[in-house]
Amino acid sequence: MYLAINIVGLIVFLAIAVLFSKNRSQIKWRSVLVMVALNLVLAWFLTSFSVGRAAVEAASNGFNELVKVAYTGIAFALPDWVHVKSMNFVTSALLPILLIVPLFDILTYIGVLPFIIKWIGKFLSKISGQPKFESFFSVEMMFLGNTEALAVSSQQLKKISGQRNLTLAMMSMSCVTASIIGAYTSLMPGQFILTAIPINVINALIITSILNPVIVTPEEDTIATIGGNQDQVPEEPIIDSGSEELVEEALTEDVSHKREPFFSFLGDSILSAGKLILIIAANVIAFVALAALVDKVLMLINPWLTLEHLLGIVMYPFAWLLGLSSGDAFQFAQYMGTKLVTNEFVVMGKVTGIIHEFNPHYRAVLTVFITSFANLSTVGMIIGAFKGLVDREKNQVIAKNVGYLLLSGILVSLVSAAVVGIFVW
Repeated sequence: MYLAINIVGLIVFLAIAVLFSKNRSQIKWRSVLVMVALNLVLAWFLTSFSVGRAAVEAASNGFNELVKVAYTGIAFALPDWVHVKSMNFVTSALLPILLIVPLFDILTYIGVLPFIIKWIGKFLSKISGQPKFESFFSVEMMFLGNTEALAVSSQQLKKISGQRNLTLAMMSMSCVTASIIGAYTSLMPGQFILTAIPINVINALIITSILNPVIVTPEEDTIATIGGNQDQVPEEPIIDSGSEELVEEALTEDVSHKREPFFSFLGDSILSAGKLILIIAANVIAFVALAALVDKVLMLINPWLTLEHLLGIVMYPFAWLLGLSSGDAFQFAQYMGTKLVTNEFVVMGKVTGIIHEFNPHYRAVLTVFITSFANLSTVGMIIGAFKGLVDREKNQVIAKNVGYLLLSGILVSLVSAAVVGIFVW
């Protein structure tokens, strides 16, 4: 019965996207059905097929080993933070970012990540039938995060229409940053974290192509280069870069570029990692404290009234449609609501010590649902990023559709959880 409910839930979530579509007549149904089928096959392969499970487990173990290596550096500077029975959240989840962010930046510097992004984006465009840049951007944000992907695509954002910019803004709600996957896998089941990432990429294309279908002509279906124009762009998509780290592999041969010295680049990368740790830590502390303050105020009205209970009531129908029992669905709904009004780290911190006690289906759908940046604070980050990258008219298109940004992020998380949940019981 629960499997049937899960399948119905997937259909309902897609139907909600159709209901709120800005132009249902322009939805490319063939493309949508192909991408849904692709996601189901991918989820089956990664969760139920032995080779897929082995690949995901190997990747998860790889990230866990990176985290262990990072502990070596942390122990050198702060031995009393590492050599303890139970490490705190900052040490176990955040400080390893000081190794992982520079590592991914080095892969970008030497051209490995740009090459991967380019060809996965090209493949996804061919399979899905979606425009080249939207497909490319979905992969780019998987590795770089939302604001970083927007920054390196600044030339493209200036050239495309306001409605296509809105599509990219909606997609940005569902990304993660590869450099903090190690933090995720130290707190949650790594196999489901790494399954969620490619599933989210495709679902971001599915949901945005339904909510905001835009007709892109062959003349418009190009990817801009820095310092060039669209007439100079070859047929193959190449990376538009507003930053110096990504252009070596991607730019056409006639575009000259002077690369930043490696150790200068590495120093900037380490400083950026430190800033990221401070930002995450500050957000987690502030959101948890603010949630506790709201609970205090609500409990003055009624002792049982808390923010989590209210969110649980609102989100319960969606949690139940993921194939959960009534009791599990209410608890899950509270985690869903907490994640949306705070961030994924707050929920991860709450469940990391008990998630192994959950049944496999619950564990899978919860992990997949919270593996994204979809929350209220991300909306502000995206609007702020676009304000500095595009003109006022295009930025206003995005600012007027804040509800669509949030709806897109929620639906992508729900559809991803439903897709993976079908195969894990």
